[in-house]
Amino acid sequence: MRAQLSAEMLILIVVILAIVALVASQLTKTTEKTGKSIETQSDIIVNRSEAAVKGKPGEFCNDDIQCLSGYCDKDNFKCQ
Repeated sequence: MRAQLSAEMLILIVVILAIVALVASQLTKTTEKTGKSIETQSDIIVNRSEAAVKGKPGEFCNDDIQCLSGYCDKDNFKCQ
């Protein structure tokens, strides 16, 4: 006996492959959106963390990077 594929089987295979392709496409789009959202939220958290850790005017510092303003008066060791 020779193996034969009926027209119905071919149609069914094509439909299943199309569904798989659609699902894969949707998953890719969802993954991209989720990645962008996570990146945005991470940036917000990093910015808030930096602001919470950096010194306000009048607080002790010994380097510019330690101050919110970006300037440390190294003579008085205070953020400007």
